[in-house]
Amino acid sequence: MLPWEGDLAGRLDRHTVESELLRGNPLGDPHERPLWVYVPPGYDDGDERYPAVYVIQGYTGHVAMWANRTPFRQTFLETADAVFAGGAPGCVVVYVDAWTAYGGSQFVDSPGTGRYHSYLCDEIVPWVDAHYRTLPAAASRAIAGKSSGGFGAMITPMLRPDLFGALATHAGDSLYELSYVQDFGKGARALRGYDQDILKWWADFRSRPSFTKPEDATLLQLLGVSACFSAREDGTPELPCDPLTGAVRPEVWERWLAWDPVRMVPEHAAAIRDLRAVWIDAGTSDEYYLDLGAEAFRAAIAEAGLPDERVHFELFDAGHAAIDYRYPLSLAWLAGRLAR
Repeated sequence: MLPWEGDLAGRLDRHTVESELLRGNPLGDPHERPLWVYVPPGYDDGDERYPAVYVIQGYTGHVAMWANRTPFRQTFLETADAVFAGGAPGCVVVYVDAWTAYGGSQFVDSPGTGRYHSYLCDEIVPWVDAHYRTLPAAASRAIAGKSSGGFGAMITPMLRPDLFGALATHAGDSLYELSYVQDFGKGARALRGYDQDILKWWADFRSRPSFTKPEDATLLQLLGVSACFSAREDGTPELPCDPLTGAVRPEVWERWLAWDPVRMVPEHAAAIRDLRAVWIDAGTSDEYYLDLGAEAFRAAIAEAGLPDERVHFELFDAGHAAIDYRYPLSLAWLAGRLAR
């Protein structure tokens, strides 16, 4: 396999989009954001309209990381292109950036980070439909992602069934009592070196090369997700656990649980039943137990009444990292099920 960038059968356009919704966001992050849009082979040869698949990233991810190359693997930009060059029904593929200074937005609106869910739904989707020959209907629009991106892919069609009618989640954040609670004790131990104050750790983290201390990854996720799920009205992140003992703080933890896709399904059962296609997968050794979260989400959507024939569920032998080879599988499956 050649270790450098190859030609695409389709075309990738790199744009910068100015967001009014992200202007003046709480973290002072840029309101001008990169947006990459891929069009499949044949797009420029006629006037056909295409379904669209929106791709969102995991925590600490940003749009430029889709071009990162690892040894002996192609990037998803290339494997996605190969899906359509190999004969899958053509789709416009939209790579959305929702990075924040804390590493991610969880694709929700929050006083701690900004209006990233509204940015995706109310600015990016209309922009793409206005600039590309898409089929502007929920039945022809899917969203896909891994980890935090998988979480965003699960919740967005529930919250906006008018926009998204299909999804793919790869090891998406879910079943929070398993995936998140395990880090509360680790976080409290790590904060002993910072007077139990996570903002003191944050000041230290920003003063040096990132991820040069063993506690960095745990505390970044704890701080960043708190900013997304449990920020106060003034934007201050409020931890779901006691910073001294790691014990759950029930009133804050309930705010996190309200964003658990498994728990969200019953309230949004009607939207779930209308989905055209749902891909769910995870590695059986996922370090965050997201294989169990995948099982729970699968059971919840079945209970909500989504027919089995619209669902692809699969557990495979892997952990949480380096599962990008799964992305083109779900993309090809979604491409065959979106309305045309």
